Amino acid sequence: MNLTRKQLLRALLPALALPLGGCARPEEVQTTVFHFDTVCTMGGLMDQGVLDEAKRMCERFEQLFSRTIPTSDVARVNAAQGVPVRVDYRTVDLVRKALEYCEASDGLFDITIGAVSELWDFTKGVVPAKEQVERALPHVGWERVRVDDETITLEDPLARLDLGGIAKGYIADQLIERFERRGVTSAFVNLGGNVKVLGAKADGTPWHVGVRDPEDEAGVNVVARVATTGGSLVTSGLYERCFEHDGKRYWHILDPRTGYPVQTDIVSASIFSQESIDGDGYTKPLFMLGERDALDFLAAHPGLQALLVRQDGTIVTTESSEFELV
Repeated sequence: MNLTRKQLLRALLPALALPLGGCARPEEVQTTVFHFDTVCTMGGLMDQGVLDEAKRMCERFEQLFSRTIPTSDVARVNAAQGVPVRVDYRTVDLVRKALEYCEASDGLFDITIGAVSELWDFTKGVVPAKEQVERALPHVGWERVRVDDETITLEDPLARLDLGGIAKGYIADQLIERFERRGVTSAFVNLGGNVKVLGAKADGTPWHVGVRDPEDEAGVNVVARVATTGGSLVTSGLYERCFEHDGKRYWHILDPRTGYPVQTDIVSASIFSQESIDGDGYTKPLFMLGERDALDFLAAHPGLQALLVRQDGTIVTTESSEFELV
């Protein structure tokens, strides 16, 4: 089913993992915009001018990182056929960070998945031909991305960057950092499932950030929550951007080893960490690993707290988890 932007906003607003509870005070400000193919909400105790600055940052980041805007840094790198492309310093910063997650996951997270992801259309329900996927798959390989202080080069001319799997985490961190520099002590950003908070709520109590129930199509109910005065909760789920074709369901999390939606026993993965980019960079590999190996992977990264929802609806968490089941 194709939705207009207005319909999508109406459908997604209840489903966002917004901080739960509390009434707004007059000095609190909040805004909702549509960027990065999702609904973005942010606000807190701040001047309206600071919030307007954050909105402009979102617009700028989209112009830099979007794969589908022809003038973006990413699109220009993809079109360069192996020639170095001068890009914004923030694009350099994001790609350098993203490559660290590619390496840490042994390529289960791969920012050159664009060679395959551009074949799929999860809005219109387009499944690429098997031959198309087979031709594109050899061009998925993060090791062939070169970054220096000013340029990015794809050594494989047919490779394609796709930063959609990590950009929101990076942007959430940048927004909170900007709020801090502006003297804000209470704020939140929610970029379609990437939630990061700064300080406590206006009344001094912690933010309560919810993990969506994967079985609730309306996106209203949660299966767990985290009470926090600083940190990030990122949730990825197979229920996001999915469609059915010829009786088979396809979801947007693509396996870089196959070029097709990942086959997994996990339906939802959430990571609570200090940096939102960690949640983005590490949730996707968990699906590829499956529950058993995912827990081993998380044990090797003690700074990450995670909650996994299995296909059968049962929930597992890492040890010493701050997740409260509800």
